[in-house]
Amino acid sequence: MSAAIYNATIDQGATFTLEVTYKNSAGAPINLTGYTAALQVRQNYYDDTALVSLTSPSNGIVITGATGTINITMSSAQTGSLDEGIYVYDLEINSGGGTITRLIQGQFTVSPEVTRV
Repeated sequence: MSAAIYNATIDQGATFTLEVTYKNSAGAPINLTGYTAALQVRQNYYDDTALVSLTSPSNGIVITGATGTINITMSSAQTGSLDEGIYVYDLEINSGGGTITRLIQGQFTVSPEVTRV
């Protein structure tokens, strides 16, 4: 199965959250107990440097195993570090047995912040 495409706009300097539920072809949630996840944001696909890197269980990604739910949180400091523009990202899960699946991918458009505190 190919990764789903999800493009989003991120408000620079604001907390960004996204909830993803991994489901089978019948629409039932897939149990993700024991899985880990990682998400990286880069300027472009070929850039060696990840501008934001999130991982589970305690660095921005929380997996709720039985429900197949993945909660992603990018802090205001992380979104604030991104300049206005378009970036690429993907979210991958690891079964723990070496099977890696890319769930979603796409572009983040960063909308510039006006208010700076």
